[in-house]
Amino acid sequence: MTTFDGFWAALDAVPVADDAEALYDVSTAEGRLRRTNLERYLDRVGTGADTVLVAEAPGWRGMTNTGVPFTSMRELGPEYVVPPEPTAPWEASSRVVQAALAEWHGALPLTWAIFPHHPFVAPDRLTNRTPRPAEVRDGAPVALALLEALRSSGSTGEVRVVAVGRKAQGALSLAGIDAVAVRHPAQGGAKQFTEQVLALNRRGS
Repeated sequence: MTTFDGFWAALDAVPVADDAEALYDVSTAEGRLRRTNLERYLDRVGTGADTVLVAEAPGWRGMTNTGVPFTSMRELGPEYVVPPEPTAPWEASSRVVQAALAEWHGALPLTWAIFPHHPFVAPDRLTNRTPRPAEVRDGAPVALALLEALRSSGSTGEVRVVAVGRKAQGALSLAGIDAVAVRHPAQGGAKQFTEQVLALNRRGS
């Protein structure tokens, strides 16, 4: 059994509504690509992280394409598989998050979404909607399994959970996970998000 086996099992068990897209479904080529990228991301960042930045849900411009949280096509590094037909070339929030993490000192935080599927406004998949409370509850075991994997990885005994935005903080609270909140980078929040995240880095160092 590897470090993230429990995480993958929990992820595969999350129900998918008609107006949500399972991003890591191994029965599709897109799902296998995203899964490969997420595996590479966990191998690269997950074994040393002691902080997790948690968003509410994947967006159609970023994670839904790449499989990597807060990573759009523009931030996708050479170690990842490039989607052949992305729905968007970039995502504003991904750009801000990755720029802030470029200034992070020490082990990089891991990023994740409390609801791991992409919720959209049916029938248009190129939209985002807020996950329902039931969806948040369904996604909670995945976040808990991820935290457990990080705690058992041998790098650290404690993992700090940081919610990206108040909605994410509320979603984590529904899941029974306490988290400090930072400003979401969207809708004019880029500067405040960056300042708050880097302040956490200084306090944690």
